[in-house]
Amino acid sequence: MEQDKRNKSKSPRANARAKISMNRLKILITVVSRAKADFYMDHIQSFGVNMQMVLFGQGTAPREIATAMGLADSDRAVIISIIGENQLQAALESLAEKFNTIVGGKGIAYTIPMASIIGKSIFNFLSDNRDAVRRNEK
Repeated sequence: MEQDKRNKSKSPRANARAKISMNRLKILITVVSRAKADFYMDHIQSFGVNMQMVLFGQGTAPREIATAMGLADSDRAVIISIIGENQLQAALESLAEKFNTIVGGKGIAYTIPMASIIGKSIFNFLSDNRDAVRRNEK
């Protein structure tokens, strides 16, 4: 009887952990024209992304090949974002639509799995779990 009470008292915690771990995090890499970097960063942020970093680079294709492919501007922005798995599909579909409809907005996007994170507060922040972050601050 007492063992049943212990199992019942542990189950809400186990369920809470299961809910948190269900939203695994991914690293979303988006490569776009440098001129469109701010637009895409704002757009990606609308999918619950709390942390992004942008790296500026330049394409390496020879000028003749880039011109033949219609890539006159070789300045690029590589946007690195941490996104929850539950928002990933919607974000990728939306990015694909933007790549096809925005003038000069071509790009690529792909993900890398995130294996581990140290710290519950960091995980809650990166997975856009604002209620848990507020509870930890108190």
